[in-house]
Amino acid sequence: MKKKRTTKDKITSEAGFALGKENYRLMAIGFGIIVLGFILMIGGGSDDPNVFNPEIFSFRRITLAPLLLLFGFLFEIYAILKKPKKDA
Repeated sequence: MKKKRTTKDKITSEAGFALGKENYRLMAIGFGIIVLGFILMIGGGSDDPNVFNPEIFSFRRITLAPLLLLFGFLFEIYAILKKPKKDA
């Protein structure tokens, strides 16, 4: 006599990773973009506290790096929410 498969059996047999391979690849790309944004933000300080270095207000640190970080975090959200493709 065959045992009928219940919904619980089906769910447990299909258990695996929550996200697909493509999702993890996109998340790695997003993480790289975020790291690049933080790298662009570093520097521009002065070793001597009595000397002002106007380089801290450069376009790269004030505009480009924060925009890159914002894009990286939005890209991460997209990578997590993207529905993985079902392999048939």
